[in-house]
Amino acid sequence: MALYNATDGPNWTNNENWLSDAPLNTWAGVETGDSGRVVSLYLDDNGLSGTIPPELGSLSNLRFLGFTGNDVSGSIPSELGSLPNLKYLILWGNGLSGSIPPELGDLPSLEYLRLDSNRLSGGIPSELGSLSKLEELHLSGNELSGSIPSELGGLPNLEYLLLGGNELSGCAPSELLTLLVHDLHTLGLPFCG
Repeated sequence: MALYNATDGPNWTNNENWLSDAPLNTWAGVETGDSGRVVSLYLDDNGLSGTIPPELGSLSNLRFLGFTGNDVSGSIPSELGSLPNLKYLILWGNGLSGSIPPELGDLPSLEYLRLDSNRLSGGIPSELGSLSKLEELHLSGNELSGSIPSELGGLPNLEYLLLGGNELSGCAPSELLTLLVHDLHTLGLPFCG
């Protein structure tokens, strides 16, 4: 309900069954697990506008959160860092601004983090280096600045990293040389050491 109210639910492209007495798994973009708890919110290209409500941080069974290609603005709530089962956080192609919450480094199950094509600023939090299961990190097309945290070089499962189209400086951790870092050469940054 908080999501519907914060993102102009009445004007979504598809808001079927939202705020009705129908079972949650019949609400547009909502998937529930065996226990009836919400495990997926998939509302790509659905006309959402407004901000992401912090209440989403209480959906403890959530595994997938995707709002790609909407007009969601404002900051990413730090409360999203308290979702123990979240594997996919896909928020690219919106108008999100502010800094990346360091609390996202507290997501023990996270495998895919896509925040590209927004208006995020500030530095890349070193806390993202704690995401031991992370396989893909997409931060390109924002307004991020500062250096690439060396902690990213220690992510054991990271295979895909996109950082281009930002204002990064300094040097790139040499550990990233072993990755499939598709756009690192376009950053124009030397490798550290």
